[in-house]
Amino acid sequence: MSKSTMGKKSAFKIQRRLGIELPGLGKAGALERRPYGPGMHGMKRKKLSDYTIRLMEKQKVRYHYGVREGQLRNLVIKCKKDKSRSWVDSLIISLESRLDNVVFRSNWAPSIAAARQMVSHGHISINGVKTNIASALVKPGDVVTIADKGAKSGNYLQAKARPRLSAVPAFLKVEQDGEKEKVSMVASPLPEDIPFAFEKRLVIEYYWKLK
Repeated sequence: MSKSTMGKKSAFKIQRRLGIELPGLGKAGALERRPYGPGMHGMKRKKLSDYTIRLMEKQKVRYHYGVREGQLRNLVIKCKKDKSRSWVDSLIISLESRLDNVVFRSNWAPSIAAARQMVSHGHISINGVKTNIASALVKPGDVVTIADKGAKSGNYLQAKARPRLSAVPAFLKVEQDGEKEKVSMVASPLPEDIPFAFEKRLVIEYYWKLK
């Protein structure tokens, strides 16, 4: 199921199953409503295998950023070629640099799926050039702007009224641009900028055979 077709109920079920709030899904309060996994008894009462524990940690990343498994695997393979740092750090930096994530983290959209929709509708530009590619990478020094139509969209207005994450990360700077806002990437994201609890080791172990 893609995030673009994911309903409120499914977003809550995913978060309950993984036992964590994933801001990118845009649905807060899943664990407050029912702090256990879906089903009669909930997953927390089951004894989980080592594989399942690693899988669940990987799924946190996949569902938060709204990427398909094939996309995530290809990105892991690419990041493993970067010998300058841990590949899982490179993975998180790449995901945090995606245009849809930058739109979401700037409080321009209530979820990453909504941010992806805004990009696909042509509401977002990088350095003055409109792009409809949600996976486009924003680099330090780049400036992201929103079209007039995008600033009047329901997604934008909802995010400004009720931001899913109150704080904009330090690698982004949001400024007024006339009656709208613009966002500058002032530094590269850090692995620690991921906005949910995340165990790197388990993801490394899940993908250790992937080359």
